[in-house]
Amino acid sequence: MIKIGEKVPEFEAKAFHNGDETKVKLADYKGKWLVLLFYPADFTFICPTELEEAAILYSEFQKENAEILSVSTDSVFVHKAWHDASEAIKKIKFPMLADTNGSICKIFGTLMEDGLSLRASLIIDPDGILKYIEMHHNDIGRNSNETLRKLKASRFVYENNGVEVCPASWSPGKKTLKPGMDLVGKI
Repeated sequence: MIKIGEKVPEFEAKAFHNGDETKVKLADYKGKWLVLLFYPADFTFICPTELEEAAILYSEFQKENAEILSVSTDSVFVHKAWHDASEAIKKIKFPMLADTNGSICKIFGTLMEDGLSLRASLIIDPDGILKYIEMHHNDIGRNSNETLRKLKASRFVYENNGVEVCPASWSPGKKTLKPGMDLVGKI
């Protein structure tokens, strides 16, 4: 299992994207921020609420030079059927990866014994380094606004080479920290 600060190994998977089956590789996103949203299964209760929220915020993620990939162990055909049946899932414009053998889930430690994925959000920087992971039980939904905030904070620190870092609940325009010093910047 990969850890924070490590380079993510190359992976590829079939995906449902823009009405078609396609193939997605990690290398396709070199130089961009990448947000991975792991979820247990299509046609469930919490998952469409989360993926719809991510779909609504997708353009905000793209403004941060980021792409979103959702990942479950369902097949491309199940993703298509869910897309065709659900108004919430029809809003998705990002690729829905079909990790049918669980190989991507295994890289990030989200695969459970029953073959489903835990609910997890990950952020990978433009150099392919894992910067953030949030993983929790599948009966708790996540907050895409918080993932977006953490993406912005990760991007800020990356672009400032770690000279300035982000305190608790930081958002763009708020004070930052210089390691070894007090808060800097505007409130």
